[in-house]
Amino acid sequence: MTMADVLRKIKQTEREAARKLTDAKDEASKIVADARKKSSELISTASDKSVSNTQGTLDAARDEASKSADKVMKEGTKAVDSISKTANKNQEKAVEHILKSMSSL
Repeated sequence: MTMADVLRKIKQTEREAARKLTDAKDEASKIVADARKKSSELISTASDKSVSNTQGTLDAARDEASKSADKVMKEGTKAVDSISKTANKNQEKAVEHILKSMSSL
């Protein structure tokens, strides 16, 4: 092998190394871009799931509060009805008592 052949082989090897380095940089850039895209997708998915879970929790709490409010309202209505019935029953006695009190004066 002559000196010219050796130099040509060195130049060829340098060009191949430069091409491989460029290819490696391109591949590294692609890997970083893909990782960023995947990261962004994961964050978006996690955010969507978080919103969905929060909404589900709020809906369940709202339903439970509504049920509790309905129960309290029913119990209150029963108590008011009971008091009203008792008042109606005792109304005649109260009127008689007042009339007796007034007539004894």
